[in-house]
Amino acid sequence: MDLLNLPATTKNPPELFHGDAWVDYLAVPQPGTDQRAVVTKVRFAPGARTAWHSHAHGQFLHVTDGVAWFGTRDGDVVEVRPGQTLYTPPGQEHWHAAADGCFMEHIALMESADDPADSVTWAEHVTDEQFHGPQA
Repeated sequence: MDLLNLPATTKNPPELFHGDAWVDYLAVPQPGTDQRAVVTKVRFAPGARTAWHSHAHGQFLHVTDGVAWFGTRDGDVVEVRPGQTLYTPPGQEHWHAAADGCFMEHIALMESADDPADSVTWAEHVTDEQFHGPQA
């Protein structure tokens, strides 16, 4: 058994997030193993959101606090509340965010690609209209 020395809380970069969001790594693949799971806790300030992105092997997102919004390229936005889990399949472009007016926290689980740099493909920022809908 090993007690892990994981990185400190990190603020997510503005190139990939609109607004303030912080990540804590809870589990990462260990050297010398074939492990691929990455588990993080991500906390979003009200209205903060990711840029468009997709995951090589999909992603599970379990909301633990607040109200989350998850959007897809076809314009669907799903509201997820504490205790609910959302799955995004491999390659599906999506974004996640805290709803306006509340903080949101989720646990994210994904599997790394063979080359960890290929695990997440990032794209452009989500526009206000995509985030709020046509009334924005």
